[in-house]
Amino acid sequence: MEEVSYICKRTVVSTKVVEGGKYLSLSVLDRQMENNRIRMVYYFPTSPPEGEKIGEMTKKLRNSLAETLTFFPIITGRLIKDDDKGHWKVKCNDAGVRMVEAKAKGSVHRWLKHVNREKELQLLYWEPMFRKPYFWSTFYVQITEFEEGGIAIGLSFSHLLADTTCATRFMHAWADILSMNKMSAPPLFHPLPPRKLGNKNPNHQPYLDLINHYRSSTLKPIISATKAKYTTISFGFSDEMVRTCMSMVQAPGGPTPSPFEALAGLFWVCLSMIRGMNKNNGLVDMSICLDVRKALGLDYGFFGNCMVYNKVNARDLENNNNNNRLAQAASSIREVVSKMNGSEGIMDLIEWLEDNDDSLMNCPTMMNGHDLICADIGEVNPYLTRFDGEFEPIRVSYYVEPVLGEGQVLIMPASSKEGLLSRVVMVTLREDEANKLCEDDLISHLAPATSMKID
Repeated sequence: MEEVSYICKRTVVSTKVVEGGKYLSLSVLDRQMENNRIRMVYYFPTSPPEGEKIGEMTKKLRNSLAETLTFFPIITGRLIKDDDKGHWKVKCNDAGVRMVEAKAKGSVHRWLKHVNREKELQLLYWEPMFRKPYFWSTFYVQITEFEEGGIAIGLSFSHLLADTTCATRFMHAWADILSMNKMSAPPLFHPLPPRKLGNKNPNHQPYLDLINHYRSSTLKPIISATKAKYTTISFGFSDEMVRTCMSMVQAPGGPTPSPFEALAGLFWVCLSMIRGMNKNNGLVDMSICLDVRKALGLDYGFFGNCMVYNKVNARDLENNNNNNRLAQAASSIREVVSKMNGSEGIMDLIEWLEDNDDSLMNCPTMMNGHDLICADIGEVNPYLTRFDGEFEPIRVSYYVEPVLGEGQVLIMPASSKEGLLSRVVMVTLREDEANKLCEDDLISHLAPATSMKID
């Protein structure tokens, strides 16, 4: 069995000193994610040049990381509370990120044949917040070289500061610095945009469904971690498989669903069947999570949280055959997605959060703590991250933690080799449910490539 050996832990700072007295405020969307963290690992099929020892590639990555951090002062800063309301903000003092260097036996390909959630988390170093947050690094990098070829780059960070789009763009930037010694798209740091004055309809009715979902989340207690053991399974859907799924869930004469709507509908129905179809007329409670940068008119280089959650209403779904259930599930998801794609509804939520900022401080939230969460994290493709300009990742895994309640489904792009619409679906569930999901007839019909071994 392959083993991971930790060589050292160090602090990496940027190559240029940050200007003194610089602070970055966090938005109301940032503050909603304070209790979560994100972890992601990229696998690359490198083979060391003849005579190059283990650690040489790590050194190159470490040096280019220091250059990249120059453009990301929020990553190397430290959290402090502001004097007005006691909200977190980042002091850009270039305290650096924690970096762990490690090595593993065997090759990256052999590792991937036997990897599971527990083993993969060995590649993702993380430390919980210290009693004194000012000394705590909010970002951690782990570079693991495999003795027989291959490398894994892990990134773990507080969701308070960034979402998956930010982190994926950061990985792109790091690869650009190493490959070209320049960055193709620097990050953008600014507040969330205000509502445009000319766009406010005097008869506008606030999008209450979205506001009520966040309001109800503040009223629910944060559930503590249970003794139930969660595991993660990765399903790889080729372009052809996704198109087949889109046809399966399309209502007769109805619009063509997007890959996200189709796959989210599929897994919503399958997981509900596994759980006995005893909620909401046959479907478990589910919320979707979308990147709303486009709806807000923001560039994807905007650094900050723009992932917004919303409940999918299942009350009108009927208990009939699977095809009708799939079509109705996808239709319900599409209805919520279409409402979230408009800036007015998202601005309604942001303004409500800002208006209730003081009262919400005393109501810590966990947006992923109760419902089944289905997130579309495909706005920026992680497989475009190519260090040295040639190595495409063999695989990329993302985790949003902690995983509580009903579990989560993360839908993300796959390698370009699998086709334009190809997707990877990472499902985290209790172990007994994960085994049943792998045997589900609807999913087996599509024959996705399944990885992440269940012990």
